[in-house]
Amino acid sequence: MNFTNIDLDQLFGMSDDTNPLMMLIWILPIFLFVFYGQRIQLFVTSGEIKKGIKKLDGFREESRNELIDYIKKNLEPKYDPIKKIDRFLDYFTIMPVDMDPNGIVDKVRHTVRSREDYTREHVKSLSPEISDLDLSKVQTLLEIASSLQMIYKIINHMFLTAKKQNNYPLILPLQMILPFIMEQAEAMKEAIPAFKAGQPVGDGIGPMVVGKMMLNVDKETVAFQTVLAKTEFENRKLFLLKAEGPNSTVGRPGDALETIVSNNKLDAIIMIDAALKMEGEDSASIAQGFGAAIGGIGTERFQIEAIATNNHIQVFSIVIKQSIKEAIALMTKEIADQADDARSQVYEMIRENTNEGQSVLVIGVGNTVGVPQ
Repeated sequence: MNFTNIDLDQLFGMSDDTNPLMMLIWILPIFLFVFYGQRIQLFVTSGEIKKGIKKLDGFREESRNELIDYIKKNLEPKYDPIKKIDRFLDYFTIMPVDMDPNGIVDKVRHTVRSREDYTREHVKSLSPEISDLDLSKVQTLLEIASSLQMIYKIINHMFLTAKKQNNYPLILPLQMILPFIMEQAEAMKEAIPAFKAGQPVGDGIGPMVVGKMMLNVDKETVAFQTVLAKTEFENRKLFLLKAEGPNSTVGRPGDALETIVSNNKLDAIIMIDAALKMEGEDSASIAQGFGAAIGGIGTERFQIEAIATNNHIQVFSIVIKQSIKEAIALMTKEIADQADDARSQVYEMIRENTNEGQSVLVIGVGNTVGVPQ
């Protein structure tokens, strides 16, 4: 058989006369895409988002159950805590009006600390004999469960609103941010066992470095859940500051700095903290810089910057890079092994930027769960 003589039109079912069936096969998808493309995209995208929302719902329920289980097993509450815990999970915080920014930081600090104090007192009401360590653990677990519940509600609301209106442009931003939301939610979920067991997390590398510098040195409480130690290094006076471990707390370094400066002259501040690494950067890599290295909502950072500016104090930073998952989950060996290197860099920074007879404050920033001093 001679294939070179085959009529290609006959092979593909085509002839000089237009084939209506082939025209339909080609035109129908174009027609559907033009008139129904947005709905098709909405349907496909909805399937992916539904899977994410189902996971978020599972994280929310798991964190709630872990919290209730911890309270029942470790605190021996006087009554069933489920109803009270469920009320806690739905608590919300309304930030102050910021149309006039003057004084907004003080207002935000007051609002946030009022919530913290309120939560602390109500957790104590579950078990009056609760220890400070267990109290800090329950507060952290409560924050995780509350955050996961809020994330689930917001994502589910955005999805249902877009689906209700068959609005693909409205669901597109949700599709774009969902991977980042899921990464943070999974990190919070996986952090629960570490906080329950009172084990160090990645964010505690700063307090770990300063905690090692505090060994065999007398400590004193200088602010709420914040401890200070005084020592010397090469004829320089060192003030060592961190949150009070092994509780799950970040302390109040801003208030502590205010107390220290009121009684002492500081020539430099060195802050050690965890920092989110960029994609492509190595975990546990160390970087040095300038300025106040501290996260959160910004009130502590504002307070530290204001005090440093008013007293003409230089502020230096050392950060240990890590992912969001590494920061709030059980501290990896790779990050923990950097504590000694970070401490060596602190001493090197002191030598390079201060003279003998001067004073330096070293602050270990981060959650100090599982990290004593």
